[in-house]
Amino acid sequence: MLTDFLLASLHHLLLFGLVAMLALQSALLSRPVDAAAMQRLAGIDRGYGLTAVLLLLAGGARLFNGIKGSEFYFQNPWFHAKFGLFVLVAALSLWPTLAFLRWRRQLRADPSWSPDPAQIARLRLIVRLEFALIALIFVCAAGMARHGGLSF
Repeated sequence: MLTDFLLASLHHLLLFGLVAMLALQSALLSRPVDAAAMQRLAGIDRGYGLTAVLLLLAGGARLFNGIKGSEFYFQNPWFHAKFGLFVLVAALSLWPTLAFLRWRRQLRADPSWSPDPAQIARLRLIVRLEFALIALIFVCAAGMARHGGLSF
């Protein structure tokens, strides 16, 4: 029981960390992006990626070592929806990551370079879409925990 509690706590804390990093990215992309902001965005994005990997590992540990057992999850349509949304968020997050890497390269080549406002707006939209999808992940988590209640 203690292992399950610790894994669940870690899983939830990592998810909240992911949300916090998205909030920081959204805030930084809501104003002009200068060289310092680009450095912060790149650092936050590295943290976001690391947190996402740790979240996936913690979820996997819960799946195979948690009190409910893997059968509960594999037969639960809410789990499949939750995991699918996680994969979708991960895929969407590649777009900002690649942009931030490109921006850093361009900034190194030309210290006066700054990203196009339209690019910034697109990335802000993607980050906000990730937020919305993560909100749906929370909904799926509630449905998953109550598997006997609502189902698809």
